[in-house]
Order: sequence, then structure tokens, then C-alpha cells
Amino acid sequence: MKTIYPKLLLIFFLTATSTTCVFGQLFEWRGPGRTGIYNETGLLKKWPDAGLELAWETIGMGDGYSSATVTDNAVYVTGRKDSSDVLTSLTLDGKKKWETIYGKAWLTNHTGTRCTPTFYNGNLFLISGSGDIVCIGSDGKIKWSKNHYKLYDSKPLMFGISESPLVFDNMVIASPGGKKASMVAFNINDGKVLWEAPPLDEEPQYINPKLIEYAGRKMIVTVMGTHIFAVNASDGKILWKVNYASVNAAAGRVMKNHAITPIYRDGCILIANGYNWVSLKLKLSPDGNSVETVWENRNFDPQMGGMVLLGDMIYGTNHMSKPVNMWVCVDWNTGKTLWTSKWYNQGSIISADGMLYLYEERSGHVGLVKPDSTKLNVISEFQIKKGEGPFWAHPVISKGKLYLRHGDILMVYRLKQ
Repeated sequence: MKTIYPKLLLIFFLTATSTTCVFGQLFEWRGPGRTGIYNETGLLKKWPDAGLELAWETIGMGDGYSSATVTDNAVYVTGRKDSSDVLTSLTLDGKKKWETIYGKAWLTNHTGTRCTPTFYNGNLFLISGSGDIVCIGSDGKIKWSKNHYKLYDSKPLMFGISESPLVFDNMVIASPGGKKASMVAFNINDGKVLWEAPPLDEEPQYINPKLIEYAGRKMIVTVMGTHIFAVNASDGKILWKVNYASVNAAAGRVMKNHAITPIYRDGCILIANGYNWVSLKLKLSPDGNSVETVWENRNFDPQMGGMVLLGDMIYGTNHMSKPVNMWVCVDWNTGKTLWTSKWYNQGSIISADGMLYLYEERSGHVGLVKPDSTKLNVISEFQIKKGEGPFWAHPVISKGKLYLRHGDILMVYRLKQ
């Protein structure tokens, strides 16, 4: 799911790939562990001058900024049709299998769908633009649905709901915010509430939470309007929280539009956000009940295109932090900005087979980049010229193919010879 605005706005997006779980396979937003790194090998290290070969394309899924979810035998895409959010199932060669209306769409401030479906053990989990959390079987039939925003007296922000459900074990997680619960776990089989995390009395955001395993337990890390916080995945207890707004200490009005999934490695968490917010590397205490700040970087503020950690380098874009709309590389260990570089405009970023893939949001240029701590090393590029609206959907890579969504059209390119 994705959020959209000229440059003060924010919406969300989604991607997917496979992770093997205790109960089956998981295909979700930004690939395994929501890292933006896809487990693919044998991909082209340089593209033909004319661009990648188109394997297939399809149109008619509805307007959306979400990404495709690609499983072993199907492709799932959300889209808005009139006032409804619709899930479309395609074969791996782009033929339509079925479509299901799963909720009321968001009809204000960029009306396309934001939610990328989460596929888990044969079922799909989605959140509509109006707050319906839904479980749909791989046959397209709705198994259960409930509007958690109404249940918890919450309401979407100005750019709608952009959350892609986090699913693991027997739980699907949603973050309504507000005065009743910051986060809620529903049973994947029947939608019954398993636990409710205490409210922070803060508005929900456009962020997709991150599941972390540390110190012998699972925790969920996310951001509300003011706080970064972690919830114990077994019972919903809040383990720790950080006043992000206080750390940011920005002068004047600060837009609380958080849309970047955290990065995690070796007991450390990276939190970043657009609109001039400071990026933070936090280190968990040995018991996981608190954090301390390792470093701050006030010149790295990716808005909604994600970030990737390869080796000890973080790659992403700048939004309002000067120089604006630049591609950026930051040292994971020190927090130092190693370079900023102009390449059309800011956008989304993923990785596979040791390379970076860029999809800039204004004119639809797609780039293949060799990771480099000294410069932006663009090896190949081409431009998407079909579809309408901003290029906010994050790319997805699956089985040697690159999935690029633009509005109502999904284009699939071959990444192998």
C-alpha cells in the first residue's frame, strides 16, 4: 500500500516474496522479512540498451499504488473500482482467475489502493481503505471480515489507510491507533481478537510494522504519530517506546506521516521517515526491554520508497532534507552520509542478486545499480511509459521476473537471459 502526494503527501505501497514459515509460506510487503531484498540469483547484471524484455502485461485491476504479491502459482493485486477495493488473482502468465470486492475504498486524497496483500498458508490478508481487515481464501472467497477502525473508534489520516497486514504464527496484526488500542492481534482462522496493545492515544500511520526475533522472543516494531515502540508478539505488552518527535526536535509544523518499514540487524533497529525527520539507529538492551540510540542522521529522510541494507551500506532517498530528492548512501555502523546523488527524482528501492533496483516516482525511470560506497553507479535504465499517476508502487522480483505497477497496469519483465 502506498501513500501519495505531490511532495507533502504520503501514501503507501506494497511488495512480496517468499519466506518459509512453520505453517507454510509467507509472501508479503517488500519480500522476506520486509527487507526489500529478494532471494533471487542468476539475474542480468546489465540490461539491453532498449530495456528489459516484456514477458507480459495486464490492465483492469483498478487504480492502485500497492505492489503485486507473487506466490508459487498466482499473482495478487489490489485496486480501486468505483467506491470499492478489489483483489484480483492472476495466473503467473497474467491471465485473470477471479476478483473479489473486499471493502470500501479510500475516496479522498489519491484514491488508489495502498494495501499489498499478505499471503500466508493459503490465505490472503488485506486492509481496505476504510479499515476492513479481511481474510480471503486462494479461491477468492471471503472467510472473515471486520472493520477494526470502527471497533477501536479510530479513523484514517488524510491519506487513508496504507497498512499491509503483518501475519505470523496464528496472528494477523493491525494498528488502528487512537484511544482504545495501539495494535491488535486477530486470529487468522476466524478474526477473533487475541490481544490488544495498550493505546498511546496517537493517530495511526502509513507504516508497515516489522517483526523481530530477539532475546528469545518475538516483538513488533512500528511508529505512531509521536512514538517509536515495540510490542511483545505473544501478549501485546508494550516493551519500550521512544518519543520520536522529541528526538526530532524540528522547528515549526512537522507532518507526522511515517511510512518507512524499519530495518533490523543484530539487535539494532533503523527508523527513518520523510519530512525532515531524523533517522535513528537504536540498539536493543540484552533483555529487549529497552533501547539506546547508536547514532542520528539528520540528512537522511526517505519519504515512502523504502530503504535497503546491503553489507554495511544503507541505500534510499532524501525527501525534504537538503539536498532534496536525492539518492543517498549511509554507513550502517557510523550513520555518516557517504554520498548523495541526483537521478531524476526520489523513488522506491529494492535489491536482488547483489544489485539495487530503483523506480523513481515522477517520470517512471527504472534503474539497475551496482552497490558502491563512493557513488551512485547506475549500470542500466529504461522508462515506463504506460499507466497513469505517480509511480509509487514498489517493484517486486520473483522467479527471475521484475513486476512493475503503474496505476491500472501491471508490467512484468524478464531479468534472466
